[in-house]
Amino acid sequence: MKEFMLLIRNEINHHESWSSDQTMRFLKACEKYIGILMKDGKLISAQPLIGEGKMISGTKGAWKEGPFNEKKEVIVGYYHIRAKDVEEAIAIAKENPEFEYGQTARIEVRPVKMKEKDTGFIYPDKK
Repeated sequence: MKEFMLLIRNEINHHESWSSDQTMRFLKACEKYIGILMKDGKLISAQPLIGEGKMISGTKGAWKEGPFNEKKEVIVGYYHIRAKDVEEAIAIAKENPEFEYGQTARIEVRPVKMKEKDTGFIYPDKK
């Protein structure tokens, strides 16, 4: 099995117009999705992210710090999963409840570079 990050991108305030009932339905759908991934041994971790933070850049001694939310779209959460290949990771991402509850969600599917014992890093598609 290979590892992938599913980076959930959405508008920062996409849920503000939701009713409390819609919010509860979304949370229940997420719980169900997570439960299926756990049962199938596919989930490593998953968390929503708070819509505040800082972006740092620069080099040692010349750091810049500023807000990261310069655009409407931000990463609102992630799923760290196991899948046999990128096609399976994409299929898992397509089942995410984010797509049911709005039209602004996008999921970035990224392979995690794995470290082989004593031989260095390899890319998931190379094995």
